[in-house]
Amino acid sequence: MRALGPAQPRSGAPVIPFNKPYMTGQELVNITHAHANGHLSGDGPFTKQCNAWLTERTGASSSLLTHSCTAALEMAALLLDLVPGDEVIMPSYTFVSTSNAFVLRGAVPVFVDIRADTLNIDEALIEAAITPRTKAICVVHYAGVSCEMDTILAIAARHGLAVVEDAAQGIMSSYKGRPLGTLGDLGALSFHETKNIISGEGGALLCRDSTHAERAEIIREKGTNRSRFFRGQVDKYTWVDVGSSFLPGEITAAFLSAQMDAAEDITERRLAIWDRYHAWAEAHEAAGLLTRPTIPAHCTHNAHMYYMLLPSLEIRTRFIQDLREHGVQAVFHYIPLHSSPAGLAHGRTGSDMSVTDDIGKRLVRMPLWIGVEDHLPEILAAADRALVG
Repeated sequence: MRALGPAQPRSGAPVIPFNKPYMTGQELVNITHAHANGHLSGDGPFTKQCNAWLTERTGASSSLLTHSCTAALEMAALLLDLVPGDEVIMPSYTFVSTSNAFVLRGAVPVFVDIRADTLNIDEALIEAAITPRTKAICVVHYAGVSCEMDTILAIAARHGLAVVEDAAQGIMSSYKGRPLGTLGDLGALSFHETKNIISGEGGALLCRDSTHAERAEIIREKGTNRSRFFRGQVDKYTWVDVGSSFLPGEITAAFLSAQMDAAEDITERRLAIWDRYHAWAEAHEAAGLLTRPTIPAHCTHNAHMYYMLLPSLEIRTRFIQDLREHGVQAVFHYIPLHSSPAGLAHGRTGSDMSVTDDIGKRLVRMPLWIGVEDHLPEILAAADRALVG
């Protein structure tokens, strides 16, 4: 995501940031307990508690906390045994970690266009992008709204491909009642401070089957069977596979545990804010001034973000600047990966990218964090002025 920096309000106007990390009140208590437990490195009691919460909540075969969603995606790439020249189909309208995880293994990102409604990968374009070198499809559930997973999974099954879900924005969201991150072979979640449930930095890898789960545990522990040793399953541990240090520290897990305990409340409060934005934007959409987000009936979203599509790049630029002048920070993202310097160097396009190119110029995100509801009258008044003058 590319933010525009701190808002510069007119004299006397309040400063309303795009994001403000939320605390439940239990985080510092948990951190104190973690220190008292005498275990601040990875895989302590709070880490195990978070893993258990994720497994119970999602129904995954295994849930492993990581130090970031980027780390979880890198673990997924290792688990797929990718080699240089392999191809992974993915959207271009996403954060760089989606692509980097596979490029680090020598794989080639093959960028496919997105749908104009949900801004997710266009499932109708995937099959035409498959080649003999294609090994996986990596979907991104934009704004916590699911891709059309039944269709994508059917395509993957026909061609013998793995499916990785970049569900960085998808905690507490579902597709036809199934939690995001658990429909494909592997799923990656984020707990970055801009997400709904946070730990500053942080993530998790979800595995659908036990084979991946057993190896993921080893990869996460620097390629050793250390976890099995501590469970008493082996009498010593040693280096058995490739891997790295993907564990978060116990303080991170202690913070996250408090957030998980409040996950339902956090989601409800964010949805209430999202609904107020959506109701406000309805009249402006009817007037042709913007386009609101689309939530398919079979998708349950988590109010990760409220975005709008404005008519043009020029109007978006002016809208963001007008909000800044009234003390409100709105942002845009992403620069599409297929048109970025590294995307041009490491990847290729597998379809026409006209929707991605268009959306990248028109999308704007509004402030959405617990507590911002107190500022919504000011935000919406500023947005009204910016839209209609």
